[in-house]
Amino acid sequence: MLQLKKPLAFIDLETTGINLGTDRIVEIAIVKILTDGTRSVKRKLINPGMPIPKASSDIHGITDEMVKDAPLFKQVAQELKQMLDGCDFAGYNSNRFDIPLLMEEFLRAQVDFDMKNRKLLDVQNIFHKMEPRTLGAAYKFYCSKTLDGAHSAEVDASATYEILEAQIEKYPELGATIDSILKVIGEDQVVDFARRFVMENGIEVFNFGKFKGRPVADVLKSEPQYYDWMMKGDFPQHTKQKLTEIYTRTILKKG
Repeated sequence: MLQLKKPLAFIDLETTGINLGTDRIVEIAIVKILTDGTRSVKRKLINPGMPIPKASSDIHGITDEMVKDAPLFKQVAQELKQMLDGCDFAGYNSNRFDIPLLMEEFLRAQVDFDMKNRKLLDVQNIFHKMEPRTLGAAYKFYCSKTLDGAHSAEVDASATYEILEAQIEKYPELGATIDSILKVIGEDQVVDFARRFVMENGIEVFNFGKFKGRPVADVLKSEPQYYDWMMKGDFPQHTKQKLTEIYTRTILKKG
């Protein structure tokens, strides 16, 4: 059994698309596992404030009509923040998509959501480390069950929790704590969730464009106009927030 020092929230989102900067949540499900193993579930449809593309509706089955009377994210942001207070996070491909997009929504809602001292456990990373497959195949492989209702946020989040429990049983070397699991599979050093910046030898470096591989602070010193270009560009809010933190730190150091 999974051994928790603090609650673990499995998060799954259904969205208007996959662009972290422009797309929005249409459904969120949180399966919260407490340290004694009990679980609580919160599922909400969200009005994204924009049309849901047919291609996205075809995947998750959520239409404009279904969310027209649903709350906007900013109307439920405090409620979600309260449920997630004090939790570590888990999900399937969550480090690269669900968590970054959720943080974008909190930032747009002007809700201060502190990510410090939280562990981020992406169950997909365990799966890819051990048995490269998709969520449905993972569920079949580890739980010997067919995933009915895939792309329903609650079904996917609950299935991910079952997969993690089965992975702990199958791979004793993982241990049963979040720390022990992350020690085996590696822990992401996240700068910004869209991964426009990455950490190399303790320094933030660009992970895209003409300055890829160069320290962000060095570029901001030599090419300060690049900061303005990024801040005006179609980059996620979290990326801009981190860029501003580096910029402010660099300028203060310079002064």
